[in-house]
Amino acid sequence: MQVKFIPPKAERCVFFDRDGIVNTSPGAERYVLCWAEFHLLPEFVEALRVVRAHGYQAVIVTNQRAVARGLVSVAVLKAMHRRLRDLLRKRYSLDLLDVVYCPHDAGECECRKPAPGMLQAMARKHNLDLAASWMVGDAETDIEAGRRAGCRTIRVNGDEATSKADWRVAAMKDLPDLLEKVL
Repeated sequence: MQVKFIPPKAERCVFFDRDGIVNTSPGAERYVLCWAEFHLLPEFVEALRVVRAHGYQAVIVTNQRAVARGLVSVAVLKAMHRRLRDLLRKRYSLDLLDVVYCPHDAGECECRKPAPGMLQAMARKHNLDLAASWMVGDAETDIEAGRRAGCRTIRVNGDEATSKADWRVAAMKDLPDLLEKVL
């Protein structure tokens, strides 16, 4: 008798940008350089709770140009992401499937959003169905990355007239309710 290998069904995922979605944005051309500057948004915690309750995985995909500019080391960045995952797990009983970052400056790679490379890499690594997944971000580069990867998209704090996102919310406080409706 021959046993046939059946690959596991690909999972659905919500990809989240980091600064401005997961934590307070440091502002344009400023960077979160250490854990003391990382301020978790309670609205993200609620959004993550909705995502996980609906059976979706969650991955953070973030451009981190500060690495290329020598402002923060990869070790410090990874330590911040470890602490974030530990905090979510211990305080809120919530898990992230992964956190991936692009350490490059503009134009140097295929992973820096708006390129879809980080989402595609996570799909390969974790068997994620991009067509059944979502990208949530606060910049049009996040939306473009999601669209180019084949995901549906949600723009937070964006100009409705110019955004190509499938859905838009005015503020992070509105994201959990929208996710509850569309997932």
